[in-house]
Amino acid sequence: MERKVALVTGSGRGIGKGIALSFAAAGYDVCVNYNTSEERALAVVEEIRALGVRAEAVQADISTMDGVSALFEGFSERFERLDVHVDNSGITRMKPFLETTPEMFDEVIHTNLRGLYFCGQRAARLMVQQGTRGVIIHISSNHTQGTWSNSTVYAAAKAGVNKLTKNMALDLAGYGIRVVGIAPGYTLLDKQRDERALRHIDAISAHIPMGRFAAPEEVGEAAVYLASDKAGYITGTTLYMDGGALLPVWADKA
Repeated sequence: MERKVALVTGSGRGIGKGIALSFAAAGYDVCVNYNTSEERALAVVEEIRALGVRAEAVQADISTMDGVSALFEGFSERFERLDVHVDNSGITRMKPFLETTPEMFDEVIHTNLRGLYFCGQRAARLMVQQGTRGVIIHISSNHTQGTWSNSTVYAAAKAGVNKLTKNMALDLAGYGIRVVGIAPGYTLLDKQRDERALRHIDAISAHIPMGRFAAPEEVGEAAVYLASDKAGYITGTTLYMDGGALLPVWADKA
C-alpha cells in the first residue's frame, strides 16, 4: 500500500520539527520545508529516514508568492501525492502598539497569515486535482484568546488563522477536504534549553495549571490524530493545547 505524504512548512526546527517527526513515526513520507535553517532541516530529514520512511527537504520562503510557488513546485518534483498539509511556518515579532511599524506589520502578516493562506490554497488545489480527501492543519496560537502585551500584530494574524480555518473548512467540505487548527501555548524549543532559559521557563510554568511547557512532539501527536480517520468528522475547529494557560484569571498556588 502506498504511504501517505505530509508536507510540513517550517519543519526544520521547533514545533514544525516535532510535527514532521510525529507524522514520520505514524508511517507518513514527509516533505520538510525550511527557509533559512538548512542544516537543521537536513538533520530532520535524516531522523525521519531513520524511521524507515521517505523524507525530502525543500527550501522556500512562504512569506512571498514566489516562495509559495517554489515550495509546491519543489514538492511536486519529489512527491506524487499530498494527503496532509500542515501550515506551521510563522514568526514572532513583539513591539508596543505605539511603536509598531508598517514594515514589521507586513513581515508578520505576510508569513503568519498571507503565506499560510496561499500555501493552504495550493495544497487544496493539489488535493482536488488528485481526488484526495486530504487534511489541512493550521498551527495557530493561544494568543488568539489570551492577551499579552506588545502582541497586537502577532495576535491579530493568529486570530485571522482561526477564522480562516472555519471558512476554508466550509468551502472545501464538498471536496472531502477537512481543515482543522491547533493553537499551542508555551512550547519548549531547542533554543530554550540553556540554564538561564530554563529558569525563565520554570517561572512561567508556575502560572500554567499543568505546570509545564508543551513538547513539540505533543503538538505533532495532536496533528497526527487530527489527520487520521479517527478524527474524520472534525473540521472547521481549532484545538487549544496550552496546559490550561488560558483558564485562570487568578489562581492560589498555596
